[in-house]
This record gives sequence, C-alpha cells and structure tokens, in this order.
Amino acid sequence: MSTEPARSLRSRWLAVIALSAAQVMIVLDQNIVTIALPAIREDLAFSQANLVWTVNAYVIPFGGLLLFAGRLGDLVGRKRVFLAGLALFTAASVAAALADGQAFLLAARFVQGVGGAVTAAGLLGMIVTIFPEPRHRVKAIGLYSFASAGGGAAGSVVGGVLTETFGWESVFYVNLPLGLVVGALAWRLLPAERGAGLRAGVDLLGAALVTAGLMLAVYTLVETDRYGLASARTLVFGVLAVALLAGFALRQARAAAPLIPPRLLRSRNVTGANLAQALMVGAAFGFMFFTVLYLQQVLGFTPLEAGLAFLPAPIVIAVVSMALAPRLITRFGTRPLVLTGLAVMVAGFVLFAQMRADGNYLADVLPGMVTAPLGFGIAIPALMTLGMADAAPEDAGVTSGLFNTSQQVGGAIGLAVISTAVAARTTALAEGGASRAEALTGGFRLGYGVAAGLAAAALVVAFTVIRARKAPEAEPVPAAIG
Repeated sequence: MSTEPARSLRSRWLAVIALSAAQVMIVLDQNIVTIALPAIREDLAFSQANLVWTVNAYVIPFGGLLLFAGRLGDLVGRKRVFLAGLALFTAASVAAALADGQAFLLAARFVQGVGGAVTAAGLLGMIVTIFPEPRHRVKAIGLYSFASAGGGAAGSVVGGVLTETFGWESVFYVNLPLGLVVGALAWRLLPAERGAGLRAGVDLLGAALVTAGLMLAVYTLVETDRYGLASARTLVFGVLAVALLAGFALRQARAAAPLIPPRLLRSRNVTGANLAQALMVGAAFGFMFFTVLYLQQVLGFTPLEAGLAFLPAPIVIAVVSMALAPRLITRFGTRPLVLTGLAVMVAGFVLFAQMRADGNYLADVLPGMVTAPLGFGIAIPALMTLGMADAAPEDAGVTSGLFNTSQQVGGAIGLAVISTAVAARTTALAEGGASRAEALTGGFRLGYGVAAGLAAAALVVAFTVIRARKAPEAEPVPAAIG
C-alpha cells in the first residue's frame, strides 16, 4: 500500500473514532445523570416528583428531533449539522453545571437534548459514508456499536465516580473537554459535505408532525411512572401522539420531497432492523434501570459500588462488538448474528429473573451481567449493518436518524411497560405481607421476565422479516490507530 492511501485510511479511521467519541458523550449523558440525581435533589431542593424532569427534559427533545435532524444533515451537510449540534450540546452542558436553581437546570437540560439530537442524528450516516467499502464498514460499525452500547453501560460507573469525588456538577462539566477535543478532531478530519441543498425540498409539515408526535409520545411514556400506563391521561395523550404520527405517515405518501423516502420503508431489512432494535433496546433499558435499583435497594450497594458493578457490561460489549462481531459477520453474515445475539440476550434476562432477596452479586447479578451484554454486543453491530445497508448516500442522515429514533422510542416504551409490571407486582407482594426486599425482588424478577419477552419478540421479528445479507471480507483497523 502506498503512503498516501495509508494516510487516507488512517485519517478516515481517526474520523470514525471522533464520531464514535461523540456518540459516547451523548449516550453517557443519558445515564450518567441518573446516578447524580440524589445529590442534585439535595442541593437544588427538588421534590421527588420534579426530580424526574432532570432526565425527562433531556429525553423528550432528544427523541423527538432525531429524525428531522438526520434529514437536515442530508440537505445542508452532515458535518455542518454535527458540529453545530456538538457546540450546542457542550455549551448547554456547562450551563447545566452552573445551574443554581431548578428552572435553570431544566432549561439547560432541554437545550442539551436538542443539541444531543442534532449531534447524534447523522453519526451512523457519516460513518457509512466515510467507509462505503463493506469490508471496512463492518469494522467501523462495530466501533460505533460499542460507543452506543458500552457508553451507556459505562454511564453508571462514570457517574458514580464523578458524583462521589467531585460533586454532581462534574457529570456535566466532563462534556466540556470532551466536546472541545471531539469538535477539533471532527473539524479537521471529517470530509466537507455540501448536502443535497434546501432546494431539494424540506417537508416542513411532515417535520412538524413527526417532531410533535415523537415528542408527545416520549413525554407520555416517561410520565407513566407518575400517572400509570392505563390512566385516562396516558391514553388520551397516547392517542393524540398516534394521530400525529399517522398524519405524518399520510403526509409522506403525498409529499413531493418526503422526510423519509418511501423506498427506505419498503426495505425489509431497514424496517425489520429498526423494529427488532426498538424491542431489544426496550429490554436493555429495563435491565440497566432495575439492576441499579436491585443493587442499591436490595443488596445495599452505594452509588459508586453499583456503578462499578456494571463494569463487566461495557467490557463484554467492547470485546464482542469491536473484535468478535465484525469477524463473525464477515464469516456468517448479518442475519445469523442478529438471531444468535437476541437468543443470548433472552438467556441473560432469564438468568436475572432468578435473583433472590437474600442474594449476592456473584450468584445473582454477574451471570446475567455477562450474558445479556454478550448478546447485545453480538446483535447490535449486525442490526446496524442491516439497517444502513440499503440507504443511498443522499439518505444516510435520515436513515441514521430513523435508527436512533427507534432506539429512543423503543427504550422509552420498554421502560414504561417494564416499570408498570414491576410496580404492580411489588405493590401486590407488599400488600400480601412480603418484606420490602422480597417485594422489590419479586417486582424486579417479573421485570426481567418482561424484558426477556421483549427480546424474544425482537427475535421473532428478526427471524420473520429480515433477509440474509453477507458482508465481504473485513480488513483490520490499521495498527497505527487500532
């Protein structure tokens, strides 16, 4: 290989690393704040009911704007949109750290959510554009998959360490150096893209319908903890959200320049991968949330200890998604990997469902903590490869946004469904005379059973909808950077 092609390849891999680091920032922020919530509540005098909005104020705009932000990147240039979103996210993070009151913090978190959506929407699209060659793309997607899954799993660890060592403000301040470094690398390394241009058409009505529908859907789901999944309020808002999204679907069928090109949704692999991913991520959200509660409320772990207890998850995901999955995809193709990974995830949740009120970490947590992430690390790179394989270069941003949207909405739906089941089971056991630890554990066990059901449903979708696709031989990442 000549010097210039080698340099070009190294530059492209460095660009992918910068984009993956941005993804780590985004997903880390979604989980890192959870560990800091008790400290935030005490310092800023939040009520328990209002404290949840520290998370919701971020999640709602993030989930609602991904699709539109992805399409905007296709039109005006994905690099330009990414850098603008990263700057907004970083500035809002500093504002959140400086917050001295509830309203200021919630406003900063909302702006963070907007910046996070604009940053994250086109990341996967840029990666597959940087590496159009399938032999490199599968490796790059493996790296991005680890950033998505491993960064989320590491959030509990990092959040616990930062909060106990430097205070809750540090979970926001950490984004400043990260944002500056990632922004500088992206500015230098990402190829300039002009995009199709706004004259190619912006479906403003479609964008308004899907953004309003998704934001209302996410809002309705995150509020089910307070009002209940079957409450009149939830049902009314849910019907309204569905109506807005149905209006968006009708608009896409008639618009001259639809936000989501119909050819994407006609692809069995795109639709199947997004639906399977939504179900899988819904199960994974429940696993992360309720495992933290079991560790702290039943086993008596401190926030730092609970965070460190999650270390096996990002380690397993890193090894599998970056080293093992690309080789297996090359050898066996994507569909077998999706099916295998989902089956292993089901087994992991079944292991968690055996936990005991008088249990311990090694027997009741560690087996599932290794098995469920193992399945996730196998399945997610294959799903991402499938979901992006049929996207034309001009649609890479909106396809990436669609994939991110299915993650967020699937996670919100899964967590709402599992939370409802856990709360109902815990209350019933407590009213029946069970101890607090027994009631909580019984609720968590049912929650893991529901998570196993969601993963099993994803397995059925993958088996019936996704078509086989085999990737060409993958070349290793250059030794200079990998």
